[in-house]
Amino acid sequence: MTNQVPPLVGYDVFTADRVLVEAVERHLDAALLDEARSELSGFGTTAGSAQVQEWGVLANENPPGLRTHDRYGNRIDEVEYHPSWHRLLGKGVSAGLTAAWTRPGGHLRRAAGFLIWTQVEAGNGCPLSMTHAAVPALRTDPALAAEWEPRLTSMVYDPGLRPAAQKPGAIFGMGMTEKQGGSDVRANTTAARPLAEDGAYALTGHKWFMSAPMSDGFLVLAQAPGGLTCFLVPRVLEDGTRNVLRLQRLKDKLGNRSNASAEVEFDGTWARRVGEEGRGVRTIIEMVAATRLDCVLGSASLMRQAVAQAIHHCTYREAFGGRLVDKPLMRNVLADLALESEAATTLAMRLAAAYDDGSESERAFLRLAVPAAKYWVTKRCTPLATEAAECLGGNGYVEESGMPRLLRESPLNSIWEGAGNVQALDVLRALQREPGALDAFLREVGRARGADHRLDVAIKNLLTELADLDGVEARARRVVERLALVLQGSLLVRYAPPEVADAFCASRLGGDWGTAFGTLPHTLHLASLVERARPVA
Repeated sequence: MTNQVPPLVGYDVFTADRVLVEAVERHLDAALLDEARSELSGFGTTAGSAQVQEWGVLANENPPGLRTHDRYGNRIDEVEYHPSWHRLLGKGVSAGLTAAWTRPGGHLRRAAGFLIWTQVEAGNGCPLSMTHAAVPALRTDPALAAEWEPRLTSMVYDPGLRPAAQKPGAIFGMGMTEKQGGSDVRANTTAARPLAEDGAYALTGHKWFMSAPMSDGFLVLAQAPGGLTCFLVPRVLEDGTRNVLRLQRLKDKLGNRSNASAEVEFDGTWARRVGEEGRGVRTIIEMVAATRLDCVLGSASLMRQAVAQAIHHCTYREAFGGRLVDKPLMRNVLADLALESEAATTLAMRLAAAYDDGSESERAFLRLAVPAAKYWVTKRCTPLATEAAECLGGNGYVEESGMPRLLRESPLNSIWEGAGNVQALDVLRALQREPGALDAFLREVGRARGADHRLDVAIKNLLTELADLDGVEARARRVVERLALVLQGSLLVRYAPPEVADAFCASRLGGDWGTAFGTLPHTLHLASLVERARPVA
């Protein structure tokens, strides 16, 4: 066999990603760096191993199946997963991907680990994300938090169906959307009837999407007498009986095949109120914000893996008398893809660092930056994955390459936790109701003012756009896109090598760019962009 590309396997996914390594070193406390580097490098080596990559393949080739009844006709409502799914989820939990809230520098370290691990298999990122994100919602009820937080932040995965109090760790899911409402959760019709026990309710209704339905507990929204309210629904009750979760069917999804998403009906389902009646959205909003950040991280992860595979392929593949990576036109394509990936990773890690900071100004910054990043980064994922697959030619259209799985997964994060319009409208709400959010955002991008004239012009144009909010809803996407691009540009100008910042400002901010990847100005240092993104196996 000649002119065949060796598989990208047996490498450290963390240390091979210069952008991610630099972000960790930039944002993490120096006292934690040695420990974090060692931890992430070990996790990266695990992620890059042939065995773990095979687990990812098997988990997707053998999707979960629903068993509603046992052999005797008893209702059991169980989902059966391939063993590889449990291995992957167990590794993610043991690596601390649900333990950010209890570790120093926990959010940044977790974000790096999440970005590494979901390159192997994105589906198991869903329960990892929901378990992580449930913690701030539960903290609105100190008694519930004291009971459940140690289980959710545990680094032990136990898939058995038992009362959560008997398990060393627990996994959480959530259910908000219903058939008639979708993202309009205030249209929910699921009813919550108070029981004699304080804080306990019986739920009757349905959820249209219940992801990871074998989780130990779920946060759901339902209409209590006082209005839309958040509830905790345990999978198994304290006496060992199973709670009433009637799994009607599993969704047949475009991607995310390894992870189950179910339609579920409640019929007298026992639940515990979280927070006050009528404040369900406010209670669960912190969970939503955390999962939206994971959408950004998940898309950055998919981008990184797609770019790594494309550059790796072109480094070894020869055509028309030389290596593909050395061909000027292919180099332009790869450099453009690498630039998009670097901007996504740099932004995602900056947001994670803001979570660790926790100051009032950083919380205000996140209020605007998270939905803007969620809107833009997740939307850039699919065209990047498509172009990266094309770099492999026909091989990129074949399942064995892994590129079709990346491509099928690529739209998910744009849809999950509020699609594009929902994010854009959320940004508008923050602009109109929370002036501190815009102030914090402008302080952040202002730190790069004067470093690049194209960025300065982009900031000026953004301010002009924001000065006129009449009829803004119709142009909300345009506003949010500019917010995200200015933020990415400011971060790259401050932190990235000059050739990276120059390429981004010339193309994304200066307009010297086409409508497809591979249209960067030919005068840029394209070879250095490609080399920077090349994974060294």
